[in-house]
Amino acid sequence: MRKANVYRNGELMGVLIQFSPNDYEFRYDDNWFANGDLPAISLTMPKSQQVYRSDYLFPFFFNMLSEGANRQLQTRYLKIDEKDYFGLLLATAKTDTIGAITISEIKE
Repeated sequence: MRKANVYRNGELMGVLIQFSPNDYEFRYDDNWFANGDLPAISLTMPKSQQVYRSDYLFPFFFNMLSEGANRQLQTRYLKIDEKDYFGLLLATAKTDTIGAITISEIKE
């Protein structure tokens, strides 16, 4: 199992968990979920429920990854399997992302 905190502009938004290669969960932080003024992480995961489950990495997070030659270079340099999307997300979405969302691995 791997976990990551999900931040929006530096504020904790929720936790992303990979239980297995085919079992993912995103859970909104209690404070974020309770505050009606704060936005949902995406249109596909509205704040109408606090926990989302999926058989694959949620498209919102998958779309934060590089594509094509850039992804190949990153996986070779970081020594990460090209199919390990969660691992690649943890390694590349810590600080410099296109949007307001950053990912920080929770080490236990």
